[in-house]
Amino acid sequence: MTKLSVNINKIATLRNARGGDVPSVTQVAVDAQKFGADGITIHPRPDERHITRKDVYDLKPLITTEFNIEGNPHRTFIDMVLEVKPEQVTLVPDADDAITSNAGWDCKEHLDFLKSVIAEFKVAGIRTSIFLDPNPEMVKYAAQTGTDRIELYTEAYAKGYTNHKEEAIKPYIATALEAEKYGLGVNAGHDLSLDNLKYFAAHIPNLLEVSIGHALISEALYLGLENTIQSYQKRLAKY
Repeated sequence: MTKLSVNINKIATLRNARGGDVPSVTQVAVDAQKFGADGITIHPRPDERHITRKDVYDLKPLITTEFNIEGNPHRTFIDMVLEVKPEQVTLVPDADDAITSNAGWDCKEHLDFLKSVIAEFKVAGIRTSIFLDPNPEMVKYAAQTGTDRIELYTEAYAKGYTNHKEEAIKPYIATALEAEKYGLGVNAGHDLSLDNLKYFAAHIPNLLEVSIGHALISEALYLGLENTIQSYQKRLAKY
């Protein structure tokens, strides 16, 4: 079954807007797991505008499912991940000032760099995933980096879902099939929601994990966190 990893960055954003520890990032992580999340995802950025370094270390002993840390592999990020040792690290090529992740890796151009970084994580026993645009031609270069998985960047799918879902999902299917040829696992994330997740999960082969934050936390404002997480799991129940 496809696993649901809940990204709790938005909880940290809300907390930081006021200061203090309300809402509590650690408590939400504990509750999300209790409510049925298969993992917790965070994406600490250098400016700490949401998840902070302190959060990373505070969360580690509280994650009883799977801990996934995303980020651009600057040296400080690499060292932190090697120290914390999450189950998975997802490498994302976002600029330091990016509002959110907005592109996958050009694995051909950055092949040597990614090889080097991934080798460090593999020595430490940390599973690796590379954020990738839905481009089958890029998969062979991703495989050459030594990564365990790719994470499909799903913003384009989410934008096209309402009017042209059959067309929107085609490059994702093709990329996932190519990943399967190279023995790579497939994750996905970015703008997946209660509206578009079921169709995506039903059509993507070998989909191991989805990482969802913004939509899930926004929907929880209306539905409640427990009900929202369980609603997501129902959409993944057959996949």
